[in-house]
Amino acid sequence: MPKQGRRRKKTRTHVSGEDAGAQASTALEETRKVPKSLVIRRGKTSPQVGELVQDLRQVLLPYTALHFQEDPNNRKLTLQQYSTNLALPMGITHILAFSQNQEKLNLRLARTPEGPTLYFHVHRFSLNKSIKALQRRPIALTSALTANPPIVVTNNFGDHQASPHVKLMRITFQNLFPAINVSQVKLKDCRRVVLFNLIPGADGPDGTKPSTIEIRQYAIKATPTGVNRRVRRLVQAKLPNLHKVNDIADYLAGNAVVSDAPSDSEPEDDPSNVVQLSDTYAGKGNGKSQKSALKLVELGPRLSLELYKVEKGLGAGEVLYHAHMHKTTEEAAALKARKEKEGRLKQDRRNVQEQNVERKRQAAEEKRESKRQRKEEREQQAMERLRAGQPQDAESSSTEESSEASASESENENAQEA
Repeated sequence: MPKQGRRRKKTRTHVSGEDAGAQASTALEETRKVPKSLVIRRGKTSPQVGELVQDLRQVLLPYTALHFQEDPNNRKLTLQQYSTNLALPMGITHILAFSQNQEKLNLRLARTPEGPTLYFHVHRFSLNKSIKALQRRPIALTSALTANPPIVVTNNFGDHQASPHVKLMRITFQNLFPAINVSQVKLKDCRRVVLFNLIPGADGPDGTKPSTIEIRQYAIKATPTGVNRRVRRLVQAKLPNLHKVNDIADYLAGNAVVSDAPSDSEPEDDPSNVVQLSDTYAGKGNGKSQKSALKLVELGPRLSLELYKVEKGLGAGEVLYHAHMHKTTEEAAALKARKEKEGRLKQDRRNVQEQNVERKRQAAEEKRESKRQRKEEREQQAMERLRAGQPQDAESSSTEESSEASASESENENAQEA
């Protein structure tokens, strides 16, 4: 039977070795630049705090551990131990740790591996489910929304004349998410917005008193304009209930009242919200060069934070800022000197301990080496006697046994003394 079909043509589905290596190295460098975060709980917390942790992980997607399970045995670990044992091997750059007591809920935001660490009081928060319960048409937080990092907006943080701790807050919040390359980003990847809004303290924007940071997350919703609202609902596959009309023309013309017709305000009601899309966007009818109206729909959670302390290190070190305690220059210098002295004493104790461990290790190694040499000498003497044809007498064997027993007793005594 003759062969049917055309001749098979090979297609190159791989790249050369040099190109593959260059692409792999470039991808590895890009992966290292992407910040990765870890949200954890330390100590005992309420169930609402556990839900808040899960909601905050969804905000930080896709570069965070969404299903991370805290080990109860590790809840008493310090941030330095977390960074050494867990964060550094996994490439984590930021740790957000919640802790709770009978009075307040605290949040620590630390940059690994060397800090700084920002301390916040969580005054109030709202979960995702609470936000959706207040909305008439909530948007589900699907994988399509969280496939790409959100756009970060920092509002009211001031310019270069702002206080150092305010600048540090702004930089830290921005570094939680990867930077966006405007020349390469695709419009369809911009689906979420995270807002950090600074509300200055009572003394104004200089930051002399504690300020409040409001955190919000929104989804960007695009709706095509220029067409009838009822036609647009049909295009977007939002089929209404037509059991009260005889013809669909009555619905399109607006001659019939439909129970589920939209009644709230639409984004195209405001002409300032209408833009011309430069590329295809999510949703039907949002094609390239199409005019669409943009609308922000809140996803949650809501957090209201107050910064009260900034430390130079990772959960420890020099205090760079404190909202409730103000020290003079002399007090700060004395405190710094005391901390440096404590650090030197701690390092000296550590050096002495390492020297003692090394000395014991060398003594044990010398004992093992001397024991091995004595064993080799006995074996060599026994082999020489066997070659000479001289049998080993009982006196020499008893002498060797007694020497071995005395050597073992001396080793035990030295081990007990050590």
